[in-house]
Amino acid sequence: MLLKAKIIILFKFVVVNFANLSNKPRILHVSAASRWGGGENHLLNLCQEMDSATHVVLCRKGSDLFNRLQLENIEVYSSPLFTKFDLRFVWKIIALCKKHQIDLVHIHDTTALTLSIMATYLSKKLPLYILSKKTSFPIKDRKRTLYKYNHEQIKKILCVSDITRQITSERVTDSSKLVTVYHGTRVPKQLKPEVDLRKIYQISEDALLVGTIANHIRAKNLETWISTIDHMVNKLGYTQFYFILIGSKTDRTANYLQKIKDKGLEKYCLFTGFIPDASALIPQFDISLMTSQSEGIPQFIYESFYYKVPVIATEVGGIPEIIENGINGLLSRPHDGASLANKLVLLSQDRSLQQKFTNISYQQLLENYTTERMAASTMAQYKEVLYGKNGTGS
Repeated sequence: MLLKAKIIILFKFVVVNFANLSNKPRILHVSAASRWGGGENHLLNLCQEMDSATHVVLCRKGSDLFNRLQLENIEVYSSPLFTKFDLRFVWKIIALCKKHQIDLVHIHDTTALTLSIMATYLSKKLPLYILSKKTSFPIKDRKRTLYKYNHEQIKKILCVSDITRQITSERVTDSSKLVTVYHGTRVPKQLKPEVDLRKIYQISEDALLVGTIANHIRAKNLETWISTIDHMVNKLGYTQFYFILIGSKTDRTANYLQKIKDKGLEKYCLFTGFIPDASALIPQFDISLMTSQSEGIPQFIYESFYYKVPVIATEVGGIPEIIENGINGLLSRPHDGASLANKLVLLSQDRSLQQKFTNISYQQLLENYTTERMAASTMAQYKEVLYGKNGTGS
């Protein structure tokens, strides 16, 4: 009888694990973001690239992400979110987990983390969690914040860069949960019809077009973007550059525009506001510029690598992990507009250096920073959480 019981147990073990391996895991992605940014682009890429899982997405009602996903072949739901403690969103998490028999919840931002942790108080039948940490901001040393990030429901924290993983480890008790998974860009890309930036905004064909894609938020440090242009025009006397910034405007925008006016820079730069699929416009840039004071790794840099546009950026967050100064791009200290302006002049005058940077960056992108590679690494983490270290339940 004992032998028979052991055989039955072994049979059940094999059947359960075979089912786990042969069926696609069902993933619920939770996002509370309102505007489109690199994090939302990552979520979309993950759903499109990873066909070895079934994806369901819950996001904020009326958000850019919800509007975009409705155009894709992705099952998407929304919920009102007037505060970061909105119980309607919390109940929606629980309902979707039950309706779709979700195997794993993938949380994509800090507000989504708060709501997902709240859900654990209202239901004891939720699947395990994975969290994506997409910025290099330190976790605040506050009791509630530390509780969220160290919650037992979270089995993995996927960090966008090594520096993000290092900073996060200072506040997460179990560092074995932390793993670096670089994002990337889709290769090859399906270019959508482009708008001609020079034609629409009446930019001279002789101007060197310096492009930036960034929302008007604190982390992107557009004060330094403005000071770079100020140094270029008013200090160095270079007027052949034209700076264009594509990204969603915020309550900071009016202050930026006033600074541009005060410095007499209206003829040399432009805020376009949000443009859908803005990355398709990168080939029109002569140089890509990032002036951030805090980053994970900007999607804009990956896209510039792909389109072979040379990059100048600040050495913050994970950027130095993908750009080596003088090898495949130029790096500057944050908040240093003078340095950025000098590097723009240097790079604009050296075509061979531009070619060197773009060739190396493009090859590194293909080898290390594609969404195919990102999806495979993420799936490996899903399987480890669901089935064990080897993805086999052992």
